[in-house]
Amino acid sequence: MKAALYLGRESISMRDCVSVPPGPAQVQLRVSHCGLCGTDLHIFHGKMDHRVRTPQVIGHEMSGVIEAVGGNTDSWKPGDRVTVRPLDPCGHCPACLAGHSHICMNLKFIGIDSPGAMQTLWTVPAHTLHRLPSNLSFETGALIEPLSVACHDVRLAELKPGEFAVVQGGGPIGMLIALVARHAGARVLISEVNPFRLKLAHELGFEAVDPHDTDLVARVNSETGGAGADVVFEVSGVPAAAEMMTRLPRTRGRIVIVAIYPQPAPVTLFQFFWRELKLIGTRVYEPQDFEQAIALAASGTLPLDRIITRVLPLESLASGFYDMERGGEVMKVLVRCS
Repeated sequence: MKAALYLGRESISMRDCVSVPPGPAQVQLRVSHCGLCGTDLHIFHGKMDHRVRTPQVIGHEMSGVIEAVGGNTDSWKPGDRVTVRPLDPCGHCPACLAGHSHICMNLKFIGIDSPGAMQTLWTVPAHTLHRLPSNLSFETGALIEPLSVACHDVRLAELKPGEFAVVQGGGPIGMLIALVARHAGARVLISEVNPFRLKLAHELGFEAVDPHDTDLVARVNSETGGAGADVVFEVSGVPAAAEMMTRLPRTRGRIVIVAIYPQPAPVTLFQFFWRELKLIGTRVYEPQDFEQAIALAASGTLPLDRIITRVLPLESLASGFYDMERGGEVMKVLVRCS
């Protein structure tokens, strides 16, 4: 079979490899498509070598069919269309025992801490599988994982119909959050600096502004009669946005942190006191978020096809990463794996 192996910083090698047969409680998948995300790009640039053992196959946003099953997998059979929730919790830490295995204290992320989906055949634990309906294309199926992130973020925000939400950062996750929030009945304003993403947001029917050209606080106040936003989703990971996020919410508004900040960022804590704001941390997803994402995708109510801007063969994986880092007219890049 074919596999794209990460060898080290900006080094990808296509190789013929021997597939791993499924053991007990495992399944072997024939991968159809795999999406590239910001974490994959960080791996490509060597920023996660403390977790990724080289050579290693990476990737975790996938769709495909079951090729073979191991023992103790009675609910699955070859030919089933599936996607993977790529979390491997320990099952015995305090977080797991409290029912929060998605933020297990010893969590292994499949595709980072162990081999991922950028290969023809991929063997994973059966407990990670979610069934894809027949009316869902494999291209859209590869968006279920990031769409599940958006479903998790909107759910934890406790967003209500009629509320006003600001999404700081209109990349793939930000745009998906905006789509899920609008589907939940919210009014949404997107803040984004990339012209292509701004244009796409407008084409999808969103209000969207460049914070370099617009007084974001004034715009939010004008939209809400001076009250401020009910919810602010911080998805950009930019320190300036961390400073801005406390200036946008209403009294007792909510701020949802989606972006990963590897370094401390300045935050105006006074605003939390002054307006009794609530700060909500979010990380990955839970099984119910995957099921909601699949139902939303299968319903056809979200224009998910507009999020996909390029589909490349597995042999062109490295060029996909270079496309992402250059920015420009790129949203979500998919890779065909078989």
